[in-house]
Amino acid sequence: MPVPAHLDPRLLRAFVAVAEELHFTRAAVRLYVAQQALSRDVRRLERELGAELFVRTTRQVTLTLDGERLLPHARRVLAAQDDLLAAFAAGQARPLLVDLNTVGLVTGRRVLYRARELAPDCELMARYESGLTGAAAELLAGRLDVSFGRFAGLDPALRSGLEQQPVRYEPMAVVLPEDHPLAGLPEVPVAALAGETVYAGAGNPRTREWTDLALRLFGEWGVRSAPALPLAVGDEEFGRIMAKTGNPVLAVVDYPPLPGTVCRPLVDPVPLSPVSLVWRKGLVHPGLTALRKAVAEIARVEGWLRQPVGGWIPAMDEAAMSAHA
Repeated sequence: MPVPAHLDPRLLRAFVAVAEELHFTRAAVRLYVAQQALSRDVRRLERELGAELFVRTTRQVTLTLDGERLLPHARRVLAAQDDLLAAFAAGQARPLLVDLNTVGLVTGRRVLYRARELAPDCELMARYESGLTGAAAELLAGRLDVSFGRFAGLDPALRSGLEQQPVRYEPMAVVLPEDHPLAGLPEVPVAALAGETVYAGAGNPRTREWTDLALRLFGEWGVRSAPALPLAVGDEEFGRIMAKTGNPVLAVVDYPPLPGTVCRPLVDPVPLSPVSLVWRKGLVHPGLTALRKAVAEIARVEGWLRQPVGGWIPAMDEAAMSAHA
């Protein structure tokens, strides 16, 4: 069996999980990854080693002789890696700083709360950086550890230093003044916004990824983007500015309620905001492990990564989410 100069431990972890479960679906659940991604890792390991490690049939998976020979070595390598990471993490008891973007949004908060349950000895501290573009710079500078948002909307120079895990295709909504003609509808068809002027964070340098997503949606249905506004801090100021302009605001279905407004889901189609867990490359922390486990668990139970029939999402976002599923 030829030995490559370098071998990614992730590939060995995939191999060991399948070897112990003898079932790709159970192994994928154990590792909190998609079965397709797990299969890719196993095939890559087989290519790098130049050996077939499993015999696969429609009914069972079994180890080949080369797979049996590799298994004890792979276990020793992974045990050594786990010992190293545990020792490092034990010496780094600092809190993990988790950016939730905006007070009140549900997706990131639910993941954070579940991660705290999974890792009660870790201190996961919430921060609110208002947008992934702004948070990304803080992540790369080491002033934040983790954030949530639309990864594909970041500048490539920012993305190159970051990792992501898809969390949710979050349905989008519109926040309307109570007296708006569309406020009486239980759901607002996207086409009904044609000719409206809708605010989507234009001019806010910290939320460019959100404004870009909105402009892609608006361009297909003839919606005007509201001009830049003073950056309102807090619900009271944001509500005051909204009441002054009267413009609807693009949001997500879990957007926290504001006095004098209603939040209505968008339909026909359902526009989707792709949300990922994002962290800087090389980050090792038990809190990050807990967050990733929480994402996988909630997404599976709630169906967060299942798109509704006829949902709308830019191709670039679909590719970014699928590549890391």
